[in-house]
Amino acid sequence: MLSFYQDIKDKILKAGFADEIKWASEVRLCNNSTDFAFEAIWVICNSGMKYKIAYQIYTSILTAISSDTPIEAVFNHTGKIKAMKYMLESRNSIFQTFLEVDDKISYLETLPYIGKITKYHLGRNLGLNVCKPDRHLERLARKFKITPFELCDYLARKSGDRIGVVDIVLWRASIEKIIDLARLDNFIKIGNFTKE
Repeated sequence: MLSFYQDIKDKILKAGFADEIKWASEVRLCNNSTDFAFEAIWVICNSGMKYKIAYQIYTSILTAISSDTPIEAVFNHTGKIKAMKYMLESRNSIFQTFLEVDDKISYLETLPYIGKITKYHLGRNLGLNVCKPDRHLERLARKFKITPFELCDYLARKSGDRIGVVDIVLWRASIEKIIDLARLDNFIKIGNFTKE
């Protein structure tokens, strides 16, 4: 399994995503309430959307915020806008609580528009060493009859990468079609891909 992961990581690097891997390997626990708020806004924006579309909207939201333009002028989702405004307005107290709580992942789920999956996405982006068990990781992990958490933890321990790096590598490989799940089935069946 480790050699397969390393091969995928090499392909991701060659495909031009070294910056994503570098970010995931260097991210540390967030230490600023404004950064915290913007990471939450990104995850809220990204929830339920394809990455490319969410990124375009998020960029427009950042531009609106920096120019004192209402978020509503660039984004039309009442619930998400309300959650984003709350994150901006309450960022200091929310961030302080985040720093003080022991179970940071559970705390994140108490925030508006942060749910049982997105709490891991936000946690990873805030520097917690976790994966986000999205549909891409779920599908991949299911092939090995394990959870995304077990898959990423195993590969992190074996490779020496942070869990967040493993997450980014597997996610990017899935959306770029570097991992072909149909071919992976054949690979598993003939015994070339073992859990070691």
